[in-house]
Amino acid sequence: MLCKLNITTSARDEWQDITEQVQKELEKSSIVDGSVLVYCPHTTAGITINENADPDVVSDVQMRLDEVYPWDHPKYMHMEGNTAAHLKAITVGSSQQIIIENGELLLGTWQGIFFCEFDGPRTRTVHLKFFMNRP
Repeated sequence: MLCKLNITTSARDEWQDITEQVQKELEKSSIVDGSVLVYCPHTTAGITINENADPDVVSDVQMRLDEVYPWDHPKYMHMEGNTAAHLKAITVGSSQQIIIENGELLLGTWQGIFFCEFDGPRTRTVHLKFFMNRP
């Protein structure tokens, strides 16, 4: 089963916890055991799994990504001026696969699924592909 989420961001760099949205789509699918592929088809955004209990973790990661990939590096050549966003997206990655067990996403206690915007604000799409284990 394939479905998509529409994500609207309001800042250049923004992480949105999409765990609940993915879980709701899982419930609609009625898949009990299997996996879901969460995929971002954009070159300046990504998908990651990380701590969703303390928002300082996201702030710290964003701060460090900004230090490693500054927005205005003098040697960037890309005409759009968003090379830093491309580099951040490459670092974070475009997808995550999550195990589904007993109708629930198999995530750790403090884990959440994040859509990571690096070139916003924009309206984005995230694709979810659900796979069911065969008996």
